[in-house]
Amino acid sequence: MQADQLADTGRDLAVDKGRAFVAVKRVGAHIGLKSGDVLLLDTLGAFTQAQDWEEGRRPIVWASNAYLMEQTGFSLSALKRHARRLAEAGVISFQDSPNGKRWGRRDVEGVIVEAYGFDLSPMSARAEEFEQLFTMLKAERALCQRLKRQITVARRMIRARIEAATSGALSGPWAQFAGVFEDLLNRLPRRNEASERLMRLLGRFKELQERVEGAYLKAVQPDEVVENTSELMGQLSHITKDLNPSGVISDPHILITNQLDPVTCNSSEKEDAAGVVPNAQPEDQVDSAIEDWIADVRKKRAALDLPVVMQACPEFASWARNMGGYLKDWGDLHRVAGQLRPMIGISEQAWNIAQDQLGKQVATAALALVFEKHSSGEVASPGGYLRGMVEKGRAGELHLERSFFGRLSETAA
Repeated sequence: MQADQLADTGRDLAVDKGRAFVAVKRVGAHIGLKSGDVLLLDTLGAFTQAQDWEEGRRPIVWASNAYLMEQTGFSLSALKRHARRLAEAGVISFQDSPNGKRWGRRDVEGVIVEAYGFDLSPMSARAEEFEQLFTMLKAERALCQRLKRQITVARRMIRARIEAATSGALSGPWAQFAGVFEDLLNRLPRRNEASERLMRLLGRFKELQERVEGAYLKAVQPDEVVENTSELMGQLSHITKDLNPSGVISDPHILITNQLDPVTCNSSEKEDAAGVVPNAQPEDQVDSAIEDWIADVRKKRAALDLPVVMQACPEFASWARNMGGYLKDWGDLHRVAGQLRPMIGISEQAWNIAQDQLGKQVATAALALVFEKHSSGEVASPGGYLRGMVEKGRAGELHLERSFFGRLSETAA
């Protein structure tokens, strides 16, 4: 009865044939259709004409069982089974003749005058419903993929912490944590699951991760913490304000990645900090080249340093400090980045290529950014993302400092 009502509704609608079929196929699996059902539906659709789907008309197919069996390769019982499933799913209805036989005729313009057989009008009636359902299914799949990525990140973090604690013979309930971790791994779905279950599992993994992190940090006493970047940025802002009280420096120049300044300061950098020309007297330099000096200040404002990277990437910074202790310069961070690389699935080859093409310092900053984005679920394929950054670097289009300062701005907001 429901199929007949859908057929009546579909008759009063003008839905393009292609739109109707696409809508059904996109949600076919969700509404219980099998591949054989879709094959039969396509075969029936081939008998209809565009004008059959116009308002006030019904796309009815009166092909015989013998012909449909020949076209699909189905047996008679299989043909009836697929047709029944299509009707139960509300995709077609049966328009029976008084004598139970299928037949029909068209006028000289090809319009169906009278017909009995498979009525495809329900597809028109449900096209919009199926389209909305597909939008919901698409959003659900995207959410599930995002949750799965976050679960994967949490799994790797937990495993790495437990393994590091065990290998380092640190005190803590690591055997208990390992047991809980294995239990959660066994609960992971082997097939597609609803987002509600994935959310619950993610919550359990996050809870375990926090407990493991707490135990690890309690067992490991960091030697020293990198200085607070906000203080350094405040000092730089104060210096810039003093140098240019009129507000000339309103749009700092953004450097490309091959212009990054190292964190450690040597004698030549101290000379550069005093002025553009090494060994020049500060007062002579200010008097003779104030514009060049201001440009140099602009560069130093935009240049990345180690504290900026660490503050913009807190998850990466936490792992780096716990594994490497006090990080005094880019060399220390580069060494620790190489140790963290396998945790997010970046191959040694991809890491070596990044170092060759970008240089060790920029490659280290890039890996820190990829690590952070992967940890937050923003990046699904860390290796592919790093390779994309390398390609941008080759083309001179990689601007890491924008990403780091952008993340700092979001944190501040």
